[in-house]
Amino acid sequence: MNFQDSRKKLLDYAKKQGATDIHICAGSPILFRIGGKLLPIREEALTAEQSKNLCYELLTADQQAILEKELDFDLMWAEENGRYRINIGYFNGAVGATIRVLNSNVYAIKELKLPPVVKFLANKTKGLVLLTGSTSQGKTTTMAAMIDEINTTHRKHIITIEDPIEYIHESKKGMVRQREIGSDTKTFHSALRAALRQDPDVIAIGEMRDFETIKIALTAAETGILVLSTLHVLSIDKIIERLLSYAPPDGEGYLRFLLAESVQGIIHQELIPTLAHSQRVACEVLVATDAARNIIRRKGGYMLRTVISTGKRHGMCLMAESVKNLLDEGVISEETAKKVMTNYRN
Repeated sequence: MNFQDSRKKLLDYAKKQGATDIHICAGSPILFRIGGKLLPIREEALTAEQSKNLCYELLTADQQAILEKELDFDLMWAEENGRYRINIGYFNGAVGATIRVLNSNVYAIKELKLPPVVKFLANKTKGLVLLTGSTSQGKTTTMAAMIDEINTTHRKHIITIEDPIEYIHESKKGMVRQREIGSDTKTFHSALRAALRQDPDVIAIGEMRDFETIKIALTAAETGILVLSTLHVLSIDKIIERLLSYAPPDGEGYLRFLLAESVQGIIHQELIPTLAHSQRVACEVLVATDAARNIIRRKGGYMLRTVISTGKRHGMCLMAESVKNLLDEGVISEETAKKVMTNYRN
C-alpha cells in the first residue's frame, strides 16, 4: 500500500487488519496498532508533506483553517463501513494524526467473556456502576455491552452522554437516546443536569472528568437512577484517591458520603494481548458490600482489595484470578501474565 492511496482505502485496510488505531506521523511509516502493538504497514517513512496531505484528506477547507489557527482539531468521521475518532495536530512543526477505529458492533456481555457479576450489575435498578482502567482498555466496549443488556431485557429509558459517541444503540425493548458533546449538548455536566429532567431510568456518562459532573452523577445515582460511567485509574485501590482529586478542599467528606451511599460496583479491566494476536479482557470486580462502603466513607482505597479477596460469594474477583484463568485457558503467555500483574501487587 502506498501513501497516495485514498483515505477510504487506508481506513478500510485498517479495519481488515483488525487495527484499533492508525498513526500518521512525518518521519515514520504509517503505523497500525494491532493486538496492542504498533506495526508499520510500509517500510518507507512519510515526509512532512505526505503526512500533511494524508491528514488534510480527512478535513474540509474550513476544518483545515481551524487546525492551522488552533494547531489541534478533533472530529468524528462516519461512513457506511465504519466510524472513526480522529485527532489531528502539529508535531515538531509537521501535521500528524491519530485515528481510532471504532467498532460498530455492540457486543453482548457473554461475547466479551466477562464474568457473570457484570450482568448482575447491569441489572441493578439504581446506584453507580463504575468502569475503570487506563486509556484504551475496553471500558467503553464493556459499558456498551451493559447498555445493550438493559436495552434488550428491560423497558427502560436509557440516556447516554458521550464525547464522542462510539457505539450506536438502536432501541430494542427499551429506548436509547444518545447525546454527543459538542453537537448535541455543550458539556457533560450540563447534559447530565438536563438528563435528570428527561425521565431517565439509566444514564450512561462517557467519562467523569470534573467535580460538577461527579457530584451530579452521584446524586442521581443516590436518588434512584442507575448511572454507568468510566474513570481513568490504574487499579481499584486508587479509585477513592482519584475521585477525591477532583473535589475542592472542603468537599472530601461530602464526596466520600455520596460515593459510599450510591456505588453498586466497580469493574476494573485491562485488555491483554493473546497468543492468537487478538485481545481478551481481564478484570477485577468490586461489589459494594457494607464493608466496602465503610472503607469508602472512612479509610484508604488500598483496603478495597482485601474486600475483593474475601468477597467471592458476592461475585467479586481479583485481577490475579482473572489473569490466571486466561493463562489456564492457554490464550495468553506466562510472560504476558507477569507483565500485567506488576501493577497489582498487594
